Amino acid sequence: MAKTKNEVAVTAKEFNLVTISGDLAAAVEEEMDGLGAIPFDRVKIPSGGGLAFELPGEEEDETESATELIGVILDHNPVNAYWANKFAGGNEQPDCSSFDGKQGVDRLTGEIKSCETCPYNKFESDGSGKACKNVHRVFMLQEGNPVPLILSLPPTSLKYMRNYIAKRVLLKGFRCWQVLTKITLKKEKSKDNITYSRAAFAFVDKLTPEQEKQAEAMRELVKNIYRNINIDTDDYNRAPVEGTGEPTGEPRADAEGFMQVPEGANEELPFN
Repeated sequence: MAKTKNEVAVTAKEFNLVTISGDLAAAVEEEMDGLGAIPFDRVKIPSGGGLAFELPGEEEDETESATELIGVILDHNPVNAYWANKFAGGNEQPDCSSFDGKQGVDRLTGEIKSCETCPYNKFESDGSGKACKNVHRVFMLQEGNPVPLILSLPPTSLKYMRNYIAKRVLLKGFRCWQVLTKITLKKEKSKDNITYSRAAFAFVDKLTPEQEKQAEAMRELVKNIYRNINIDTDDYNRAPVEGTGEPTGEPRADAEGFMQVPEGANEELPFN
């Protein structure tokens, strides 16, 4: 059963930033010995223009929905994956994957390939789109939770993230891990008349100096551990349209490999 959770306005001083450090780090090291890293939670963007994220609930088979995510973006990076057989949304591992969007590794041979020159990462390599799937992973630390959520953004959301980071964060003298960010969803329609959901970003507040130190330490942990999480179809699956149980298609990437923007929108391309 899904529960709906709407966030409330918050400032950095009110934000309960919890990181894996001190006594908690020692407990994690002891209790998780031989079990690997603490499992992470994925956030799903709905298909068909839905305006609520889908998150795992407290119980194993329970989900929650949230109209906004507020937290600290500790890290973000592009990932690519190619399935030799037609991508069907199952749990199979990709035949080739890249953790940086630049160099891919063949799962069977270990061969390293350039994503820039790979024919499967070219426009129209899969009909009118790309055979290689491209997304951008965002690692966000929410209030009271020391393990970051992972949000995999499709190409349709990248220019909005690019604009936010460039204009609202970097040019203001901050880094992503030094501020609170709010992510919501907006309903858009592509040139091909496909209705879809894309992410919208907003600056909430600057972290306190002590919070900055904690977030920076967590950022290094994320880069060293969580960036190496296996790439699988969970990175590309979308939550079903509410009331139908079925997802609908995303707009295909354009010739530059990013997105088909809505009619009349600014067609600036996002960053790589």
